[in-house]
Amino acid sequence: MSDTQTNHLMPVFNRLPVAFTHGEGVWLTDTNGKQYLDALSGIAVNALGHNHPRLVAALHEQVGKLIHVSNLYQVPEQIELANQLAKISGMDEVFFANSGAEANEGAIKLARLYGHQQGKANGKIIVMSEAFHGRTLATLTATGNAKVQKGFDPLVTGFVRVPFNDVGAIHALQSDLDVVAVMLEVVQGEGGVSSLSPGVLGQIRALCDANQWLLIIDEVQTGVGRTGQWFAHQIENVTPDVMTLAKGLGSGVPVGALLTWGRATGVFHVGAHGTTFGGNPLAMRAALTTLEVIEDEGLCANATKQGDAIRAGLAQALSKEVAAGKVKEFRGKGLMVGIVLDRPCGELVTRALDAGLLINVTHDSVVRLLPSLIINDEETAELVARLAVVIQEFLA
Repeated sequence: MSDTQTNHLMPVFNRLPVAFTHGEGVWLTDTNGKQYLDALSGIAVNALGHNHPRLVAALHEQVGKLIHVSNLYQVPEQIELANQLAKISGMDEVFFANSGAEANEGAIKLARLYGHQQGKANGKIIVMSEAFHGRTLATLTATGNAKVQKGFDPLVTGFVRVPFNDVGAIHALQSDLDVVAVMLEVVQGEGGVSSLSPGVLGQIRALCDANQWLLIIDEVQTGVGRTGQWFAHQIENVTPDVMTLAKGLGSGVPVGALLTWGRATGVFHVGAHGTTFGGNPLAMRAALTTLEVIEDEGLCANATKQGDAIRAGLAQALSKEVAAGKVKEFRGKGLMVGIVLDRPCGELVTRALDAGLLINVTHDSVVRLLPSLIINDEETAELVARLAVVIQEFLA
């Protein structure tokens, strides 16, 4: 038996003083028996909530069959999932990884290889301010956050940063013949739940087409129904050349995916990329079941409905704070919700915890909500009621 009083974990997380024993739907129970409404869902991971009967049954069955065999052999579940993802996305090819950072790392590698195939030995990728793409060295460099980059110099070369939402800044880089790709999030989760303005994604798509650049869209947090569509870029009716997925794809089982379309298809050849754990049967079964449940239960539409209800409910409950300029904006799409305050509000996380509510604060002053896609009307109303009081007491 291990000694739980001794802790040999590396201190890389500032963990809250709570541990959970079990969950049901959008509710979690801690070691003292207290219940919490989970409005974070493992940072957009638990798409189906906790203990979803179909997911639990599928994983039980799969564990009794095969967990891992390696990519030296055929994995039928990979083909089935790749076909399903291609069907709902319109993309051509799929590579399976274990996380969003790995998927994004693969996208960066693919863009560089594409550049070499175009005769560009020093290919550059245009990335955005306030972006977040992961914590490997390449994805950390692509990320637009100096705080998480600090101390890891020298960072990876080959990235050019422009302001988020600034098409003109991208347009100005057409004269740089080393550019091979543009990489972005349609809604920046870590960057404050900021969205591209309507029409901007289409303009960036046109610039990529005109210059034979790859358009890489990071859908790690926004994908798999979170924004009310299968993928956030579908809101603008734009197809990327490269798309990355993770988080909600496996409903808690680690799985990432790299998808290609058009000029990005066929860039990776045998031996150009690989993985040991990626695409194992257990992860594939988790993802297949997740997609099936989202479709069967209409959870994309539910994400739109409940997200709109959360924003409208909070706008009404916090109307005095809005009028006073203390609550500045309600952001996001679907069940990516951001509430922008006029001051740093990190302490709201512990205040909400005391109130039996799990939330997150990002970008210093933005309350971020990422509830499971299964949240219902009653639970949404409860979330709004609890959070409104927490915010009001904090601002007072």
